[in-house]
Amino acid sequence: MNEKRERTDTRTGTAQEGSWSSWPSREALTRLGVPRGRIVLDYSMITALSVWVLVGCYTSGGFDGWYAPLPPLGYGLCVAAALGYHHTTLDHRPAASLGLLGVIALGGLGAYAAGAPTPATVLWIVVSIMAMERLPLPFGLATVAVLVPGFVEADETGILGAGLTTGTVLLAGYSLRLDAHARGAGFQLLAQERLAREAEAASAALAERARIAREIHDVLAHSLSAQMVHLEVARLQIEAGADRSEVLKLVTSARSMAREGLAETRHALSALRGDMLPVEEYLRELAREDRAEVDVSGERRNLPAEASQAVRRVAQEALTNVRKHAPGARTRIRFAYEADEISLEIRDSGPPPAAEGEGYGLGSSGSGYGLLGMRERAELLGGSLDAGPDGPGFAVRLRVPA
Repeated sequence: MNEKRERTDTRTGTAQEGSWSSWPSREALTRLGVPRGRIVLDYSMITALSVWVLVGCYTSGGFDGWYAPLPPLGYGLCVAAALGYHHTTLDHRPAASLGLLGVIALGGLGAYAAGAPTPATVLWIVVSIMAMERLPLPFGLATVAVLVPGFVEADETGILGAGLTTGTVLLAGYSLRLDAHARGAGFQLLAQERLAREAEAASAALAERARIAREIHDVLAHSLSAQMVHLEVARLQIEAGADRSEVLKLVTSARSMAREGLAETRHALSALRGDMLPVEEYLRELAREDRAEVDVSGERRNLPAEASQAVRRVAQEALTNVRKHAPGARTRIRFAYEADEISLEIRDSGPPPAAEGEGYGLGSSGSGYGLLGMRERAELLGGSLDAGPDGPGFAVRLRVPA
């Protein structure tokens, strides 16, 4: 709950302090980030003022005899009021804060009435500085204005001395306010930076989950669906009493698809772990199975995982299509590192004469699902994928920023 409130204050603190009539931020009102030396100096000053006030009360001659216990009792009440004022300003409670300042001011008035003008002036100065430092400026200025007559009355030099005291009080209080504001703004920036890093980490985690989901979908969905189709056809043929060789052919094909799917799954898991060959080495290894030519150009560099995996998946899908629909065709793979992107082109010489006229291309190959998925992957990365007939053969071209 406290963390939630702290984050809310962090988000609204800058807007609050942007107006001269608003409260200082919560960070500015706490002692968070104040150097140890400054804290020691502040407490030393408070101790010195306390001694000055108490000694001044007794040296004034107004607290003799039965009145001797009054200065420490009154000063203790003022200290309690100051501590309460610290908490009420943290909670942005103007009425309670002004009431507690009034208690301290009345303590000064009592000291003045007893014939101790110096302790009274010290207490009024403290009240004025506290008001200027921690209250909205209209309340702080109003508090100082109320105490100005007291300065005039208690100062032996009259209006001139009271004016100097008032100016000093305003300057000191506002300087402390600016110092606290700068410190609070620094902590707000740190908090905002922390929130930004948390949001960035959450976004990266979501992106990684989406990447894993795409890998699982690309690798398993197509492979398993094709196996299910072949096995279902085999089941129907068994029920219909089909020839054993036809059923065996379907089962063998499904087993081959399962083997390919397993190999692709291993490649995908290696990519997700970051344990994989460089792209050009992978392409040469992949092309070796199909006796394809590989041409790599440009200066080699490390690639983002998404871009590298897109190249691998497109190469796999394109070569699979060549094996299925143009067996025996000559295939050429061109991979290039360019200035701000990478490009991949896989071109084959076309289906053998026996397969001509059977329909060749993305729309009729039966494998368009895979290439369409790769096109979506490329577009997500800000790239493009084009696939279609190219002369007697077929070409797949991928471009991805990297």
